[in-house]
Amino acid sequence: MNRDAILREMGIGPRWKLRVAPAAVSHVAAGIIDEEPVVPPIAPAAARTVRMTPATPPALDADDGQRERRIAQMDWSDLKAAVGACTACGLCKGRTNTVFGVGDESAGWMIVGEAPGAEEDAKGEPFVGQAGRLLDAMLTALDMRRGVDVYIANVLKCRPPGNRNPEAAEVARCAPHLLRQIALVRPALIVLMGRFAAQTLLETDASIASLRGRVHDYRGTPAIVTYHPAYLLRTLTDKAKSWEDLLFARTTYRRLQSATGATT
Repeated sequence: MNRDAILREMGIGPRWKLRVAPAAVSHVAAGIIDEEPVVPPIAPAAARTVRMTPATPPALDADDGQRERRIAQMDWSDLKAAVGACTACGLCKGRTNTVFGVGDESAGWMIVGEAPGAEEDAKGEPFVGQAGRLLDAMLTALDMRRGVDVYIANVLKCRPPGNRNPEAAEVARCAPHLLRQIALVRPALIVLMGRFAAQTLLETDASIASLRGRVHDYRGTPAIVTYHPAYLLRTLTDKAKSWEDLLFARTTYRRLQSATGATT
């Protein structure tokens, strides 16, 4: 299936043309924004992301601090074993499988989602089911594919009951696993999909809409924010926006590669 067919299957085709912002009209070909967006130079971190304290930060005790330090020293094997045996929060009681992550462990791109759903819990892999198929279609349209060009992980490694939103304490106790994954992958670019992924890594309570379209900073690594595929399945009108975000991410990544002399 060629890229145009994939985009039509995703719901991003000529019928989205009128929903593109006027400033982007010159970048529309056959109804698809298909030229590389103009990416401004990456500014210092403080200028890119407004950092805010989460509304209800959980208190961490001494044991939590020691656990975070242990996790921060783990290699891939130890980290996978730690996630599989984790009982740090109540989500462990209802899980079928932990959902560690999947993909190229030295990838240039890292995609971070929020939490596993029912199908992820059953399979033990992030972004499967309908939302995963949409993500895979988007990656294919970018000439990328799961397992080779990107590493994919979630903030939470266990499914919240009924797919409810993650709680602050759950995020606090599970996030060290994700932070270690990022440190091990050392991606050139992180794509944050969904509110909890963005708010966790950027330490902000800002909305996705306000964070889109800019290059943010995660500990020295450029990060771009977009909507979660599960949200796009419920809000079809924002599919085109997410596609713009991924094109923006690709342009940012290529510029970074060019600046360092690396090849894609």
